[in-house]
Amino acid sequence: MKLTREEVLHIARLARLGLTDAEVDRLREQLSNILENFEILQQVDTAGVPPTSHTVAIKNVMRPDEVADSLPPEQVLANAPQRDGDYFRIQAVLE
Repeated sequence: MKLTREEVLHIARLARLGLTDAEVDRLREQLSNILENFEILQQVDTAGVPPTSHTVAIKNVMRPDEVADSLPPEQVLANAPQRDGDYFRIQAVLE
């Protein structure tokens, strides 16, 4: 399907693009090629192909949650730049 210059300008207006004459000619050619490729794809018989969202099977790669003991406060606060007892000390974010 070959697009006309007016169709490309209409698409550019919808996308709020300002195009030069050279860009309109280049995009007319490129968009026409894309539409021709879709016309070829529409001829493929997909009657027996089930719809899919992904081309490969996807599985969850996250492990299930497991209950574990917490770290002791001394180990957690070992690298804290500032601490106040068993808490992190930070600068006030809000006044």
